[in-house]
Amino acid sequence: MKVLIILVAACMLTGVAHAQDSVDVNDLIREVDRMYRSKTSYTELEMEIVTPHWQRTLSMYGWSEGMDKTFIRITSPAKEKGVATLRIENEMWNYLPKTNKVMKIPPSMMMGSWMGSDFTNDDIVKESSLFEDYSYELIDVDSAQDKLYYINCIPREDLAVVWGNIVIAVNKADSLPAWQKYYDEKGELMRVMNYSDVRNFDGRIIPAVMELVPQHKEGHKTVVRYLEAKFDVPLDEETFTLRNLRTQR
Repeated sequence: MKVLIILVAACMLTGVAHAQDSVDVNDLIREVDRMYRSKTSYTELEMEIVTPHWQRTLSMYGWSEGMDKTFIRITSPAKEKGVATLRIENEMWNYLPKTNKVMKIPPSMMMGSWMGSDFTNDDIVKESSLFEDYSYELIDVDSAQDKLYYINCIPREDLAVVWGNIVIAVNKADSLPAWQKYYDEKGELMRVMNYSDVRNFDGRIIPAVMELVPQHKEGHKTVVRYLEAKFDVPLDEETFTLRNLRTQR
């Protein structure tokens, strides 16, 4: 892809800023925020969903326009081929080719799983900006690595978000994230996003692999792999429309 008073687990964070670091935390957050963002984008992705009882991989194409519009179409396996998702700002629709129906996702289903993965519908809809929607500070953590900066991100009080706070580890060498840890409003760690396999896509250096691991569902994880990514590309004006959900182009 998200409440008010943040209580961070004492065993994880000390809450003390890195006085020895002269880095501008604003610049770090901007770099993380811009990592996958652009005016428009086209991506080819694989999503591997792992549970204790089954495992499957979805292939898909994705298009985006700024932070307000997203379109995803699944291309395989055959069982899910043609399933599509459209997001326009805070609204979301799914198309199911087997029934040839477009379904708008109601608020009551926003925390439900997207395509059986560990990502929720809310993750898909709420493309929040760390720089604009959070306040942040450099912090110390237990077992810190010298090659990483650690940033605590706290949501603005006027925003309705899922997470109490997010802790990000950023590589000092290239300003790319190593991992993000998501805490609830009670300070309990709920999930971890790990980044790896840094590559050059269309002149942009980004992690090609994102692994999301929920902390209270043993044996579960979702791995997203970028196979191709192009940025600031021309898009058909029909891309982000309900009519496009039904097409197979």
